[in-house]
Amino acid sequence: MPSPTSSEPKPDSGKTPVLEHVTGAHKLLKTLQKRVGEHPELGEAITELEMALSILAVQTAGLL
Repeated sequence: MPSPTSSEPKPDSGKTPVLEHVTGAHKLLKTLQKRVGEHPELGEAITELEMALSILAVQTAGLL
């Protein structure tokens, strides 16, 4: 039986690595937005990330 690699989800983690990365990126962008205030490019990046996450959730039937 092959040993798990870092790219494979951990059995008891409850989240996939993709979801963890996207969630982490979203939190970082929101934190940055609070520090620097409203900025059009930062707001656009957050919106794009949220849309990508929504599309990914639909494509995977919410199994993220």
